[in-house]
Amino acid sequence: METSSDILRMLIERCGDGLLDTQPTRDGVLTCWVSADLAREALRFLQAEIDHPYRVLFDITAIDERYREHRPGQPPSDFTVVYHLSSVERRQDVRIKVPLLGEHPQLATVTDLWPSANWYERELWDMFGIVVDGHPRLDRILLPPWWQGHPLRKEHPARATEMPPFTFPPEGAITYEEMMQFSPEAQGMACRLEDFDCMFLNLGPHHPSTHGVLRVVLQMDGQQIIDLACEIGFHHRGAEKMGERQSWHTFIPYTDRIDYLAGVLNNLPYVLAVEQLAGIDVPDRARVIRIMLAELFRVISHLVYFGTFAQDLGMMSPVFYLFNDRERAFSVIEAITGGRMHPSWFRIGGVAQDLPDGWAPLVREVVRYLRRQTDQYEKVMLQNAIFKLRTVGISPLTVDEALQWGATGPLLRACGMAWDLRKDRPYGGYEQFEFDVPVGRCGDCFDRAMVHLEEIRQSLRIIDQCVEQMPPGACKADHPLAIPPPKERTLRHIETLIDHFLGVSWGPVIPPGEAAVTVEGAKGQNGYYLVSDGNTMAYRTRIRTPSFPHLQMLPLLSRGLVVPDLVSILGSIDFVMADVDR
Repeated sequence: METSSDILRMLIERCGDGLLDTQPTRDGVLTCWVSADLAREALRFLQAEIDHPYRVLFDITAIDERYREHRPGQPPSDFTVVYHLSSVERRQDVRIKVPLLGEHPQLATVTDLWPSANWYERELWDMFGIVVDGHPRLDRILLPPWWQGHPLRKEHPARATEMPPFTFPPEGAITYEEMMQFSPEAQGMACRLEDFDCMFLNLGPHHPSTHGVLRVVLQMDGQQIIDLACEIGFHHRGAEKMGERQSWHTFIPYTDRIDYLAGVLNNLPYVLAVEQLAGIDVPDRARVIRIMLAELFRVISHLVYFGTFAQDLGMMSPVFYLFNDRERAFSVIEAITGGRMHPSWFRIGGVAQDLPDGWAPLVREVVRYLRRQTDQYEKVMLQNAIFKLRTVGISPLTVDEALQWGATGPLLRACGMAWDLRKDRPYGGYEQFEFDVPVGRCGDCFDRAMVHLEEIRQSLRIIDQCVEQMPPGACKADHPLAIPPPKERTLRHIETLIDHFLGVSWGPVIPPGEAAVTVEGAKGQNGYYLVSDGNTMAYRTRIRTPSFPHLQMLPLLSRGLVVPDLVSILGSIDFVMADVDR
């Protein structure tokens, strides 16, 4: 199989002068600059023409380069579009960067190569004002249609104090309401098909089965779903914009709120990416503590998944038992971190503090309890006749379809592919633990539930190993960018006192560079792509969440089925709208 050098050589042969340059990055991912007129050709070559191609379009984002100071050797660019591709067979990524000039630059769509590019390209226009030629519907996706400007441009205000007071005159309410009305034609839907008139059914944005503020408009032929359209963005909070105005340390609590059910699992990719940028080595004890708490939060997230999924299907009792068991797990989180859902406990270089006395018996007891309960969940739910009737054979998904749409995590593994970053591309110390990767057979709603259940068992297995193998030593890296100077030294030397003051109040100054780290989150692969310009805060913070591409698959998963099946599908995907909208 070709190495990164071989891939670069083939790209040079294919693109010629269109391959402008290569860029070293802190994460070691092959990063190539390609001109806008040849970018689509380079992407198609990597996706379809080489052996073991990069079939997964993992992410598309952009960088506003106009105020950036440290760009050594990079081509001139006002805006840079970044395509992050992934190859399962190669266990390898490649990054294609396209430099663009002008106030409203343009480039060609790749929705014909990857259907998952649709929402990502709409986000390019919404957040940066980059025009994507050939896109089927280039309009706002996270912001309302009346929004002025493009928020991730550097000149756009980041705080309410930088804007005039918000006003909402009565006549504006009528205008905004008209702009929000559903238009089938704008969605590419016909009001009449062959010899019948379509009915359009609105589900949400306030509906229990949408698991958050999500609007789904169904195009119906009788009770059959012909097509559907999703409207997202109701929960958008500008998380990436906030990541570019907070210091490296103070942004950590914000990461908890992305997938708000997964707690410190959100902290992990962020702090790993900052540590790559800063060249910080984390002590072994801190790595194992991180893994133990990350896996406990994976269990906590999956408990919510099963409780709400069962409730969606009409089972009223399981949600109470599952949420009670979730409280048992939170008792461990609270004893160790002092927090519950959002402990924000991971730090750059380690964790906030060492484990408290008596932590091990507490963890062992909860693991034993949850292991017994997991067997009960299987009997009560997965072996329940009604649960099977509502899930078996409903919305099957193939591996090829899943990869084409950028599916990861349990959604991909339910299709039969044993792809887990913790096993196949270990990070943060996972290589020292033994666990299995559960897979399904046909990728239907039942397989998705079964994979989640088995993942609870495997996470408990990892937690057991963490308890038994917890190494001694420090819980934080002894690195000036990770911790301030010791207190006893600050009382003796004024220079050390100044360093301590600046490190605590402003945070560390991270060297210029770029790095992306992706972890196996509770709902799929969760990643942070960070750009440092040698400052106390990130120049660019990109948050790649699994729920965003997964929810985009809803039309594919639902066509030809009926409305009760859609409720099963929504429950089986395992998404939260904060993870979609950011």
